[in-house]
Amino acid sequence: MSKIRIALIEDHDLTRVGIRTALLQKDEIEVVGEASNATEGLKMLKMVQPDIAIVDIGLPDKDGIELTREVKSINKGGRELATKVLILTLRDNKEAVLAAFAAGADSYCMKDIKFDNLLEAVRVTYNGNAWIDPAIARIVLQQAQQYPPKSELAFVDTKTVALNPDSLENLSGIQPYTLTERELEVLHLIVEGCSNAIIAERLYITVGTVKTHVRNILNKLCADDRTQAAVRALRSGLVG
Repeated sequence: MSKIRIALIEDHDLTRVGIRTALLQKDEIEVVGEASNATEGLKMLKMVQPDIAIVDIGLPDKDGIELTREVKSINKGGRELATKVLILTLRDNKEAVLAAFAAGADSYCMKDIKFDNLLEAVRVTYNGNAWIDPAIARIVLQQAQQYPPKSELAFVDTKTVALNPDSLENLSGIQPYTLTERELEVLHLIVEGCSNAIIAERLYITVGTVKTHVRNILNKLCADDRTQAAVRALRSGLVG
């Protein structure tokens, strides 16, 4: 089984060491490079081409949003650099969130994220899906509910489902009774960013049973993945 190759771009040494130490507890993850600023980080990414770059938004020479934009514009041998970007930040304001996704960020996490949730974010991002911190999802939804101008949305990747206007239509019609009590419990934990294993542990059920509930939830909410289900649950009021 191939490992998830991760590069860290973070200027605070203790934070970077802490993230590296935490990630290396899992055999499936390999940390292939580190940098403390955007300039060195970009050079490193071009060289090692990791699966995921975990990027601090507040780098000393250039912010992580601009670095993300540069990473996404890199072409290697006529092909775009396949590295996905997971933004890690203390900033949860609307402007930072929208700017990060507009720059092409694949996922967005708060720095106080729990270790298990960070691992889940890494796995989800590696598999090609967007992982949005629950706190961030609420901010994005609040913005979407204010009917932002189309020009602002035009630069946002449509996979960030909370910002896709088509994904917001007719969601108010979702009723709680369409989900069973257990499915609602699972949905709450999905919104919190819990993995299937954590959900199984908290609800005292098997991982297989969790997968069945998740599949049913996705079908009932007409969602393509867990992130979209979480956003739709928040938007419709199923989860407060």
